[in-house]
Amino acid sequence: MSSIKNSTNLITLIENKNENKNENKNENKNENKNINNHLKNGNQYTWIQLVRELMNGNSKILNETILQSICQKVKPIFDREPNLLRIKAPIFVCGDIHGQFTDLLYIFKNIGFPPNVNYLFLGDYVDRGKQSIEVITLLFLLKIKYPKNIYLIRGNHECASINKMYGFYEECKKKYTINIWKTFNIVFNSLPIACLIDKKIFCVHGGLSPNFTSLHMIDGIKRGTCIPENGLLCDLTWADPANHKKKWEHNDRGVSFTFNSEVVNEFTKANNIDLIVRAHQVVNKGYEFHHGGKLLTVFSAPNYCSEYGNNGAVLKVESDLTCSFVIFKPRK
Repeated sequence: MSSIKNSTNLITLIENKNENKNENKNENKNENKNINNHLKNGNQYTWIQLVRELMNGNSKILNETILQSICQKVKPIFDREPNLLRIKAPIFVCGDIHGQFTDLLYIFKNIGFPPNVNYLFLGDYVDRGKQSIEVITLLFLLKIKYPKNIYLIRGNHECASINKMYGFYEECKKKYTINIWKTFNIVFNSLPIACLIDKKIFCVHGGLSPNFTSLHMIDGIKRGTCIPENGLLCDLTWADPANHKKKWEHNDRGVSFTFNSEVVNEFTKANNIDLIVRAHQVVNKGYEFHHGGKLLTVFSAPNYCSEYGNNGAVLKVESDLTCSFVIFKPRK
């Protein structure tokens, strides 16, 4: 699939829904009032105002008090979610965004917005690109409003030790203070780790782990911490597929491992899953199948870092688990 017709504007979607359904209008009014209590700085901004301004490119509305309030509002939502999300199709699955805010908006405007469309994001929202704050803020705002229509799991860059080196720290320091960087990372530490779609499609940011034999092991991972240098959480966010004879080799990244097709075959069979979907690597087409089609990489940032010239892709999973792709070519 190469394209999808443009969806209705998000703000129009919300306003039409509220006008046509009085019950939803009252419910949303109360919800917005509740959100407003957390979004104050002299003047009040409604959720719709914040989203509208962000989508129109006016990120100056996001003072540090508002960002702190958004983080305080969204963290308990993530805290209530399990380490391994269990959700149902249909859903669109997005790979790395890496601070490419205009490309994130392009995805939403062409595929659709919550709550009409459901999304799963596989991590790496920040670093590399110049608008990491806008990316993560919009995703957090959507999560606050539609927690059952948009899901975010953790990538290796949602960790203070990494995003201090690759751009997010400097962006926060330049635009605000390091306090907001610390607050964002507190929320990142609470993100779910992986996702299972209809018991058949396992989604994670990085890959598998040598001692990872059962999906239930994910539920035992301690959240609220930085990603360690080794162990299950490290591998789930850092590991990569590769073609080598040994099951496991040390990763050239200097962290975690690479794993071969035998590992994938054993894992999918033991856990009765059909497909592993992950992100974490730039692929030229925006998606790439590995290991006999049982593992898929999805990367959603076209022309990554303004130099790779790659397509971005979003995986579309239908209710019957049929999979196709929405392709976003680099824009001039």
